[in-house]
Amino acid sequence: MSLPSHVTIVEVGPRDGLQNEKQAVDTAVKVELIHRLQAAGLKEIEATSFVSPKWVPQMADNAAVMAGIARQSGVRYSVLTPNLKGWEAAAATRPDEIVVFGAASEAFSQKNINCSIAESIERFAPVVDAARAAGVKVRGAISCAVGCPYEGEIAPERVALVARLMAQIGVQHVGVADTIGVGTPLKVQRALEAALQHYPLHEVSGHFHDTYGMALANVHASLQLGIATFDTSVSGLGGCPYAKGATGNVATEDVVYLLHGLGIATGIDLDALIDAGQFIRGALGQPNGSRVARALLVKRAA
Repeated sequence: MSLPSHVTIVEVGPRDGLQNEKQAVDTAVKVELIHRLQAAGLKEIEATSFVSPKWVPQMADNAAVMAGIARQSGVRYSVLTPNLKGWEAAAATRPDEIVVFGAASEAFSQKNINCSIAESIERFAPVVDAARAAGVKVRGAISCAVGCPYEGEIAPERVALVARLMAQIGVQHVGVADTIGVGTPLKVQRALEAALQHYPLHEVSGHFHDTYGMALANVHASLQLGIATFDTSVSGLGGCPYAKGATGNVATEDVVYLLHGLGIATGIDLDALIDAGQFIRGALGQPNGSRVARALLVKRAA
């Protein structure tokens, strides 16, 4: 198959990226990051999550973040909602899309959301119904789709099972996530093919962490299947609190550089994106996690 001519980037830095930070991040900084991202051309932004602040204290200001965003026409703002209580709180903030998350690993499901895979799907069903009745799109994420810190390698059949269960309750789009970054191209393709048994090509996306340096290779392998939507995180923010050693999501800058090099359109201004990454890393007092950003910043300085 020829590669897609256009790819949609779902920017997950404001939610998936910042949720694991030890230090408090001001609401104003989160809102400014979202403004910079949309100014750089991002059309899909995961803004926050409506989970218990006991479990994810960084997202306790979820409503304030949503209220602070100067929304741009054509940009879709999504939020994570693990249960009905989360949906009810989120609904008041008018998200364009919600995200529910299951796992292809029973052990990870228990550690991450304290229930089995089957129970997690049961818990999501009323959330999906409520969101769709309100005209809000529902995206599902399948964590640990190729490997789990507790179970090891995950068979594609497990991904197909979760995709089928999500499709049955009305989840409209499914993301195949290499949560701990152990995936290699062939394993990732098999996991994506498992999800494609139950979803059309345009409703399957890839979400790759770069723990073993394989994320860009996995993006390219996904493109070869025709996958044209990817979750990425500005400057490589993020990790997984339940997966020891898992590094951040693949950096948005690195994926955009790859895509533009392949002649694939994204609608994203790479220079403005690098500035957004520098802004948030500056606010956190951290070095930039994007190799492309680091290289181009040196070039700029010269």
